[in-house]
Parts: sequence; structure tokens; C-alpha cells
Amino acid sequence: MCKLGLLVPFLGFNDQWMSLKNTAVVKQQLYKHISKFIVVIFLGLVSCDQNQVFDTYTAIETKGWHKDSIVRFNLPVMDSLKSYKLFFNIRNTNEYKFSNLFIITSIDYPNGKKQLDTLEYEMAAPNGEWLGDGTTSIKESKLWFKERFKFKEKGNYKVSVRQAMRTNGSEHGILFLKGITDIGFRVETQETH
Repeated sequence: MCKLGLLVPFLGFNDQWMSLKNTAVVKQQLYKHISKFIVVIFLGLVSCDQNQVFDTYTAIETKGWHKDSIVRFNLPVMDSLKSYKLFFNIRNTNEYKFSNLFIITSIDYPNGKKQLDTLEYEMAAPNGEWLGDGTTSIKESKLWFKERFKFKEKGNYKVSVRQAMRTNGSEHGILFLKGITDIGFRVETQETH
């Protein structure tokens, strides 16, 4: 019997398959069904993220996110009639020593207008457990930025973000914010109901 014999019952073959003397036929049929199974799984995974329009990351230097370092995202031209949801995706490690994150964001419109926001996000629960997803030492937090946002002007929008963290009692920002590994920006189509 071939080593793939353990997969035969899993894939729904009956005992007649196992009694075949020609194992080459069995292997050929198994590979055919396994390849179909892999294609179905792949298509299922790809179709799970149909709302994604833009999703990219920028790695942060290993010594930390410098207080003057601005992470920029150049967006493609978007449909001006649709509404979108905008998110920042933050990846952090246990080296991140804070339960929150302050950032300063900017949306630069094609006509030169600039929209600034100072935002605070919770990164950890009161018990210190990270709120982000992930099974490794890196956690990823999908942080809501804008809902029902419309790119009304034709042209390319630019989004930028910089950290605005400081320690308690200090007027000066943290020079190098450690523990943030990547900053991402994501645009999804807004579902209309």
C-alpha cells in the first residue's frame, strides 16, 4: 500500500480502492482529488476578502519608530461614488511597553486640502493582554480610522501617520518608540444595506 493510503478514507474512497493491485492508479486518482481540494481551499481563502481595495504595510526600523518619521501611503484612484472604510493596521511585539497608542494622521486630498487628526487607540486590555490578533509574538491590530468615507475628488489621495507617544509627565515625545514592527493602511468598500 502507498503512503497516501491514509488519505483514501478521508477523501471518501471506499474499500474497493484499497484492494486495487495497481497502486499507480490509486496514486493518480488521489493526486487528482487532492489537487482539486487544494484549489477549492485556495479559492475560498481568496474570496474571503472581497471588500479589500487597498492594503499595504511599511516596516518600522528595528531601533523603533522615530518621533519624526512619517509613514506615507499613496492610494490609487478610488470610485468617487462609493463609500469606504479606512483602517490603520499596527503590528506590535511584547517590546511595546504601552497599553495605548497616540498617532497623528493626515489625509492629503488631490486639490491640496489636508485633514489632520490626533487619535488614540487601545492596544491592550486592562490585564495587559494584547487586543490584536496573532498566535506568534507579533500581534496585529486593525484600528478603525474612517467610516463611510468618500473620495469625492478625482485623483490620488495620500494618507500619512506618525507616532505621538510620550511618557507621563514629559513634554517631549518618545524619540524611538520600540515594539511597533509594521504600520499598514487598509481601504475596504462599505457595504450598503
